[in-house]
Amino acid sequence: MGRGLDVLAAVADLARDLRPATVSGIAEALGRERSQVSRTLASLHRSGLVRRNADRSFTLAWGWYAAAQELSAQRLRTHGQVVLDELSSHLGEAAFLSVLQGDATLTTLESLPADSRMIGSWIGRAYPAYCSDAGRATLWDAPAEEIRTVFGSTEFSAQGPNTPASIDDFLSRLDDDRRRGFTIVDQEAEPGLYSVAAPVWDHRGEVVAAVQVIGTREAMQERTAACGDACARAAAQLSRELGAPASVCA
Repeated sequence: MGRGLDVLAAVADLARDLRPATVSGIAEALGRERSQVSRTLASLHRSGLVRRNADRSFTLAWGWYAAAQELSAQRLRTHGQVVLDELSSHLGEAAFLSVLQGDATLTTLESLPADSRMIGSWIGRAYPAYCSDAGRATLWDAPAEEIRTVFGSTEFSAQGPNTPASIDDFLSRLDDDRRRGFTIVDQEAEPGLYSVAAPVWDHRGEVVAAVQVIGTREAMQERTAACGDACARAAAQLSRELGAPASVCA
């Protein structure tokens, strides 16, 4: 499996550099025997992970992309729960993992401290993205035009005393978050609620989720820096588990 993954990575790297991924080219890139690389490629071809071209070079097949997506989703669930449990235990606050669906965020995982007074579960609960910490975190690397499209038909109705009033207001707060390194939502979603969040990247270098820490304003505001930094570290840890490029999860 290790050799197979190395060969797959070499095929992808050569393609990215616009160089043909031939047996000899891959063997040279990996410092291996051509016969060994040839056998591995034959196995990968039978498994539907690479495609052999007419010029005897190889490219990644769609089966590889599907497998990578499924592996990423599985790791997001399994490693995500571990990361949330550690974060919640460290801060003594509730931790969540959410994804973006349309103009809303959906909670997929949660971890609550032992003394939590939260009633019920947030898993499966959708929240307006325009007033959610996860909303800004999951749109972290999206250009302004894309964000305007996401909220094109969204009414920015007040959910709390500090709810963003418009897309421009949302974008301004997101710019502040990016400079800071994590999002802060202070009574935007509902009165008294305070939260921080950070984006999670996958192997493609794309944001796929957000790690959140949510509590009361009274309990969290004075600890904003500590909670935000811990949240950002947890999100970076999860990003590394998903194979994210080092440049986005340093």
